[in-house]
Amino acid sequence: MIRRRIEPQSGIGFELRRGQTLRVIDPLGEQVSDLMAFGRDDRAEWLSSGRSIDYNDTICFTAGHALYSNRSNVMLTIVRDTVGRHDFLYTPCSRETFTLIYKQTEPHPSCFDNLSRSLAPFGIAPDSIPTTFNIFMNVELADGGRVSVKPPRSRAGDCIELRAEMDLVVGLTACSAEMSNNYRFKPIDYEIHD
Repeated sequence: MIRRRIEPQSGIGFELRRGQTLRVIDPLGEQVSDLMAFGRDDRAEWLSSGRSIDYNDTICFTAGHALYSNRSNVMLTIVRDTVGRHDFLYTPCSRETFTLIYKQTEPHPSCFDNLSRSLAPFGIAPDSIPTTFNIFMNVELADGGRVSVKPPRSRAGDCIELRAEMDLVVGLTACSAEMSNNYRFKPIDYEIHD
């Protein structure tokens, strides 16, 4: 097992075999990591926010919850979680996020672009990337259903571990959105355990 680092505002793609465990670590605290998964043998099967919410009957995912595909198969099981707050509602930040929400006109790194680049070698097109599982992202719901992004609750060394229940292609980022990361960009570390 080797710990690898995803530099701030970047991403990576890799294969994860059934039975392996992915540990995602926040080395410095308050840093979100967007995770997306596709079936290794059939890239038309992808991690589904809607089905995962339906079958777990929650929007608050933590240890013991399964993450399902668009075909209702379990892709990942959360086996350990030291934070207990993640988001499965928001899409990965994109160029449009920074134009519409942040009112920025200059180019800005985004999780969508980083995932697109990282997953392209696996034959996954940008339009195939749906809502991501946003590790350590702290989203709160108010009366009336309004959502708001708060600083992550993760502290230095916090982690989540996800066991692959099928062979997967995984995209993982160190998120580029200011609000999601309490306005500082930091790395994300990860490990793969057999």
